[in-house]
Amino acid sequence: MDLSKLTPDQFRVTQQCGTETPFTGKYIDHHDHGDYVCVCCHRALFSSSTKFESGTGWPSFYDISQNNSVSLIEDNTHAMTRVEVRCGNCDAHLGHVFNDGPAPTRQRYCINSASLDFKKN
Repeated sequence: MDLSKLTPDQFRVTQQCGTETPFTGKYIDHHDHGDYVCVCCHRALFSSSTKFESGTGWPSFYDISQNNSVSLIEDNTHAMTRVEVRCGNCDAHLGHVFNDGPAPTRQRYCINSASLDFKKN
C-alpha cells in the first residue's frame, strides 16, 4: 500500500477519519456495474448491486462484498455513538453503518467516495 499516491482528500478521509462534504463525492450519482474497492489496498468492499439511493449525500450500500471485507468499530466521537466502517484488509476509514437501510439487511453503509475506487464489470 503506497499512501503517497493518495490525494490529500483521500488521505484525510482514509487515514485521519475525515468525511467528505455531502453530495460532492464522485460516486454519489454513479450507476455503473462493478465493484467498489478500497482506494488504499484495492480490496473489494461493495458490489454495485447493493448500492441504493439513500438521499444522505454519500454512496450507500445495504451489504458488503464478503464477510471479511470490512471491520466495524464503535465510534463515540462528535457526542454520538455510531459504528465506524474500516477496510478489513488495511484498516482505512471508509464511513459508518446505520440500521436504517432497505431489506434484506436493513443496513446502510454510508461510505465516503474518497475512500473508494471502482472496478467495472
